Amino acid sequence: MARYTVKEVARLSGVSVRALHLLGGLRAPGGLRAENPWAGRPRTSLLLGDALINRWLILPALAALCALAGASAGPGGVVTPWAPANVSSDQFESHGAFDPMNRDFYFVRSKPDFTGWRILVSQCGATGYAPPRPAAFAGDGVEADPVFDRAGGRLYFISTRSTDGVRKKDLDIWYVERDRRGSWGTPIRMPAPVNSPGEEWFPRPGPDGWLYFGSDRPGGLGKTDIWRARREGGGRWTIDNAGPGINTAGDEYESLPSRDGKSMIVMASDGLYESRRQGDRWGPKAKLGPPVTVSGTEIGAAASPSGCSVLFSRATGTPRSGEFFLWRRGRTEAWPPACPAGRRPP
Repeated sequence: MARYTVKEVARLSGVSVRALHLLGGLRAPGGLRAENPWAGRPRTSLLLGDALINRWLILPALAALCALAGASAGPGGVVTPWAPANVSSDQFESHGAFDPMNRDFYFVRSKPDFTGWRILVSQCGATGYAPPRPAAFAGDGVEADPVFDRAGGRLYFISTRSTDGVRKKDLDIWYVERDRRGSWGTPIRMPAPVNSPGEEWFPRPGPDGWLYFGSDRPGGLGKTDIWRARREGGGRWTIDNAGPGINTAGDEYESLPSRDGKSMIVMASDGLYESRRQGDRWGPKAKLGPPVTVSGTEIGAAASPSGCSVLFSRATGTPRSGEFFLWRRGRTEAWPPACPAGRRPP
């Protein structure tokens, strides 16, 4: 095991030495060696936001600092528009996901009335984001809610694409994986009981091994609830409701668990909330008021590895329809990933 001083962590993370003295020294299990299955050789990952960031070294410190700030100051922080050229348009942009392998940006673009969802990707090039194009795995239905696993080898999304030649009417959870060359393979529909005869939305893997998602399936506490699924031995899936701390008689349809599993951002019909873990259950969620929830249309949250920055979307009306916004939770960090690499992030 490698041990790091507070000064070394500060240098690698960008967090001040003074702030890190709250946490003391940190250990990184296994040192800084990480395996990239597509490059075929081990490499060292040091930079915050890099595809193979060593989460054992930096992220526990940043997550703890953000948790302290959130607990003491409520929503707070600063919210600003995030509107890169070629991403922002007069259509509705939402549900962003940064590719850990190459800094490309996957997102949903829909009509101004938030219909006709399609997953697009803007490649990160030498001059910034390129004009977006349909994702390589795009199907024939409406598709949305992309999210990568931590290494970038798997992407979850929802779709009404045809299966066995039959066009689907309800949204189901799918995933697609990269091959050894980094190319996307054939998308795979998640089995029942993860998918149901109803609608599923916003699949998000948690650090506890559960896949969190929204659904209007029967048996919940309200109209739509947050559920979670985990694969057990023998390929059997366990499905569990996220509980009354998260779900109400109304609509909760998107959830974003933090990387340390201690908190969760929940998107409901009237904006964003946050819940904290209390033992083996989720505590009562609290509304993230201004400057985060302003209109009640806030959706599609994505968080930086530290959890100190959150990207979400909000309906803005004409002429821009729906746009991305960036919430800084008390500190500035190098996220979203700079595009091109080396450019100072907003």
